[in-house]
Amino acid sequence: MNRYMFTESTKDTESNAKIIFENGKFKEIIIKNVQGKDPLDTQNLKKFKKVVELYRDDIIRKWIDFFVYNIEFSSEKITKKL
Repeated sequence: MNRYMFTESTKDTESNAKIIFENGKFKEIIIKNVQGKDPLDTQNLKKFKKVVELYRDDIIRKWIDFFVYNIEFSSEKITKKL
């Protein structure tokens, strides 16, 4: 089982998304609260989950490129409406 972590935060809140794969196939996304931080509000949490779902494959590819292959990339700003 492979797990990839992705974080979303605002000034006062933060939540993590774990993207779970089993046998190379996507299984689920689990949203968790961050200890010591307030969780994202309902509206931001829905947006966060939607972004993770829509960009899941790109997130995983960039995670592997960065942490496995040490390939650096610039951050990406998503400006289109979801």
